[in-house]
Amino acid sequence: MLTVHHLGRSQSERIVWLCEELGLDYELKRFERDPVTRLAPPQYKALHPIGTAPVITDGELVLGESGAIIEYIIARYDGARLARQAGHPEFANYLYWLHYANGSLQALLHRTLVARRLEPPPEHRVLVDLQARLARALDFLERRLGEADYLAGSELTAADIMIVFSLTTMRSFTPYDLKPYARILAYLRRIGAREAYQRAMRKGDPGMTLLLD
Repeated sequence: MLTVHHLGRSQSERIVWLCEELGLDYELKRFERDPVTRLAPPQYKALHPIGTAPVITDGELVLGESGAIIEYIIARYDGARLARQAGHPEFANYLYWLHYANGSLQALLHRTLVARRLEPPPEHRVLVDLQARLARALDFLERRLGEADYLAGSELTAADIMIVFSLTTMRSFTPYDLKPYARILAYLRRIGAREAYQRAMRKGDPGMTLLLD
């Protein structure tokens, strides 16, 4: 039985959403963050040697890392419609954005989160550099969404499932303004209208305000 161990307000929302898009029969186990530290509880950290979200179990398998989990579920549970294969005209875009989500954008937001917690003055060169990098990243994404409705063309793929967390829930940890980015906001409205996304967020984080604007 595929089990998604979901930590509230975390990247594991991606996996719940993927399962809902694919209509899978899966078990969802929810864990809440510590209300003071906002960290995962010890029971969650014990699931995987790295101790971070997301984690799935599937029989004897224990697997972490969003990208690895998404690729595993797509391959194991006939989810090819949410991927793009070699020969497809959007194959390169699919690969790029699938890996850009955590390799570049989410990593940048984590660095910004850590830098802000050190409470340097706003003009500190590290903060200035991080803000400039974020602006370039968002400009880049805005351009792509001027070319297509989704990151790998006209339909939703796993690349979108990977990136949306960084544009929504992550802003509750690392706030930034999306108002200058009309295409990103229109993209998030398309995502928010999806029934599978709505189901996933209700199941995984009931009552949480969705940062879709």
